[in-house]
Amino acid sequence: MSSLASTKAIHVAVVGLGGVGKELMKQLIETPYPIKIAAISNSRKMLLFTDGTACFSRVQWATALDAADAPDTDLDVLRDALGALARKSPSMVVLVDNTSSEAVANVYPMFLDAGVHVVTPNKKAFSGDLGLYKSIIGGESRSPAELPRGAFYNESTVGAGLPIISTLKDLVNTGDKVKKIEGVFSGTLSYIFNEYSKGQEGGPSFSSIVQVAKANGYTEPHPGDDLNGADVARKLTILSRMIPGLLDLLPNGYVDVRPTSLVPEALRGADAQEFMQRLPEFDSDISRKRDGAARRGNVLRYVGVIDVAKGQGEVKAKLEEYPKTHAFATSLQGSDNIIMFHTERYGARPLLIQGAGAGNAVTAMGVMSDLLKLF
Repeated sequence: MSSLASTKAIHVAVVGLGGVGKELMKQLIETPYPIKIAAISNSRKMLLFTDGTACFSRVQWATALDAADAPDTDLDVLRDALGALARKSPSMVVLVDNTSSEAVANVYPMFLDAGVHVVTPNKKAFSGDLGLYKSIIGGESRSPAELPRGAFYNESTVGAGLPIISTLKDLVNTGDKVKKIEGVFSGTLSYIFNEYSKGQEGGPSFSSIVQVAKANGYTEPHPGDDLNGADVARKLTILSRMIPGLLDLLPNGYVDVRPTSLVPEALRGADAQEFMQRLPEFDSDISRKRDGAARRGNVLRYVGVIDVAKGQGEVKAKLEEYPKTHAFATSLQGSDNIIMFHTERYGARPLLIQGAGAGNAVTAMGVMSDLLKLF
């Protein structure tokens, strides 16, 4: 760390101070790297310190924001302030978006065009409309005299702290040919099916496993938001757009994946309470699938697949059977994610990445690791 000069310090604006945001602030406070807080913001208020001053102790940031007579959060004001700081400071300026807000994601191009880097675990910008995505990765042409456009880093959008995006970037940038990516991308669905389908007939009901997952904090407040497969579809969209030849495959984003939903048709309009109360009514449907898979020597897993070689490319998110000897059956524990990269170089044995793919600490670690790439 002694080799890092003070001019290498980066200015960071942290937007979103929920679970991941709080954990990131903790990691920012503890890091030995020279990181200066330029702004903090929640959904209501923001504090700016883009003049280089700080009127609060870094360990008391939450109290400072709550107690401050601060202006309402305004993304235009924040962009202008950070852009001005980027123009006058020799140091890099970074927007860290810890929200899941589409409104924040939609303005990434404006921050990037202002010379501000963007680091985020927010999937919305990278898995939605293709036009927005192209404006993020492309942007305006610039003269040599202008401030260089900001760069974006989104490692934690797919596997929290797991090096999934960086691995795919390395494979593509070094000229390897990706043939297929498949994996268990949802920590929630990983836990549910690791507990529910173990390769034997019978066992606990599907609804009881979902109830335990919800009680342990593995699901969204409405478990249907996990069971509908949308989160897996978003992650697949993000990865597919990084593969040469597949950029335009999903013009409308994750909705074009059309994931298989595990939410019963009769419960698709139910609130969380009704959903959990009535879910046992539908246990028999998925129980038959579990028992049928077991009789064939298989287990059920909810997987995402990007098949590059199939036609013009195919992206699927669905419930599939895998042999009891497959890594998706033998290697997974708890809420682990596991992703296989089948490539030209990794032909006989796919490249495998496995580990915790959700949680505030590991997601914030993924964000922090992206920040440290700027040094």
